[in-house]
Amino acid sequence: MGQRIELTDGRGATWVGSVVPRHEFSGDRVLPLKLESGYNVGVRIGPEFSFRRLPDRPRSRNAELPASPSSAGSADRGWVTLLSTGGTIASRVDYDTGGVRPVREEREILSFYPELERGGRVRIVPVFDRLSEDLVPADWALLAEKVVASFVEGAEGVVIAHGTDTLGFTAAALSFLLRDLPGPVVIVGAQRSPDRPSSDGPSNLAAAVAVARDRRIGEVVVVLHAGLSDDRYAIHRGTWVRKMHSSRRDAFESRNGPPLGEYVDGKVELSQPVRPPGAGPPSADLPLDSRGGLLWSYPGLEPARAEAFVRDLRGVILAGTGLGHIARGHLDWIRAACRRGTIVAMTTQCLAGNADPFVYATGRELHRAGVVFLSDLLPETAYAKLLWALGRSADSAEVLRLLRGDRAGEFRMRHSAGSWV
Repeated sequence: MGQRIELTDGRGATWVGSVVPRHEFSGDRVLPLKLESGYNVGVRIGPEFSFRRLPDRPRSRNAELPASPSSAGSADRGWVTLLSTGGTIASRVDYDTGGVRPVREEREILSFYPELERGGRVRIVPVFDRLSEDLVPADWALLAEKVVASFVEGAEGVVIAHGTDTLGFTAAALSFLLRDLPGPVVIVGAQRSPDRPSSDGPSNLAAAVAVARDRRIGEVVVVLHAGLSDDRYAIHRGTWVRKMHSSRRDAFESRNGPPLGEYVDGKVELSQPVRPPGAGPPSADLPLDSRGGLLWSYPGLEPARAEAFVRDLRGVILAGTGLGHIARGHLDWIRAACRRGTIVAMTTQCLAGNADPFVYATGRELHRAGVVFLSDLLPETAYAKLLWALGRSADSAEVLRLLRGDRAGEFRMRHSAGSWV
């Protein structure tokens, strides 16, 4: 394993790469190779094939482990704290399984990003080593506490390296949890792991660290590719952003409003108003109450099934169709839930535009039943806000007041034409 070879078939086709272990999906007589380009292929070997061993390539500078996490950088700059949670941006190919695993060691992270400290010191604090689909609301609370601790210790900004699949949930939750931020909290991810030649992790992370040093920003933002090339990075508000593609570099978009700005040509360019840094001290507005749920309306959803889902919850976000609708057969359990003090709030699956109860009869009936319509909140943003609001009060009326109020710039009541509407 790991031997560098040149493999040739009977027709003259040649592959040069290093032998890597087979995995459970490999076919018979298939030799897995990591090519010089960094991509992996499986070559089905026949009797006409030949190979020769090649000398090992010199070890690249990127593979050398730095002596310490703060050995480089500008002495006159404050530091940025990087909280690592796992995900693709902090993962690598595991050749024992053929899959991707989280990177667990600080030195291993730095080996992939040797120029991370070019603009100043970066302190790396591993928090989790899990993929983002495994994170739960209690992890959002812990991240909020880590952010506060980082600022209290003197960081000028905080970057959170996070898996992209549930990044939007975490961004929304931290937007509601964190108060009086003295600097930016920048969440960043990657669509491709850092040991792949097409990885977007290094450039995304460099952009995120640069934005984290911007002294004009005092809120939670997400920084990721604004296009397929490595020249523009969008700065999204944490309550507006959503993953819109499963694999593209520019998978994330702001919904119902434009990005706050871009990082381009080494500069942070803000095109929308941002929340300025607070006077401090920063704090985490805990606890979260996980007795809230998110229920997606779909044709054929049985009222009994929906009622069973909501029965033990203090509140539920309904992701309704169109302007915020669910089949009329659900009205009975919704009325009963509202009467016993359960919060039932409505968003739209459309991901653009407002949920509005006053256009169709169904919306009016839902409104009369006690459903609160949450305008243009994304379903994941509404869910995170519900858990925060439930954690603030045991009184349903107060929870409703918190849901309707603007906490972190999450509501945008007037929408203009554009690709983000």
